[in-house]
Amino acid sequence: MGSSPAPGARGAFSESDPHGTGVVVGRPRVWLRIEGLALLGAALVAYARTGQAWWIVPTTLLLPDLGALGYLASRRTGAWLYNLTHTTSLPLALVGFGLWQQHALAVALAVVWLAHIGMDRVMAYGMKYDDEPGHTHLGLHGHQQVT
Repeated sequence: MGSSPAPGARGAFSESDPHGTGVVVGRPRVWLRIEGLALLGAALVAYARTGQAWWIVPTTLLLPDLGALGYLASRRTGAWLYNLTHTTSLPLALVGFGLWQQHALAVALAVVWLAHIGMDRVMAYGMKYDDEPGHTHLGLHGHQQVT
């Protein structure tokens, strides 16, 4: 008997991923997008508590997308760097550092970063696979979009 594709690999088939894309579908996808909305809302509430100027939010909101510059090197590097800048671990560490050092600007920038991640999740932009920039765990974007 032949070997089956790795979980999440293109070409794999299951009822929960009928196109074999590795994209979360159904209720789990809805819950992950709701979680993103909650993260976005909580981050904006937390930002309001920092006392920082609101112009900082629109000025820095898209900075995590600079991780996509890794795609200039390769798809693998681009996905790795983008995912690094779109995981909650780093901004949460920055929140901890800012609270520890009583540095309100660090906390403010970290919660804007978290708001960006939440915003992306609401729009179904997730962690990227190495194959195509538009292939994320929450959806296919661009020319490869599944209908």
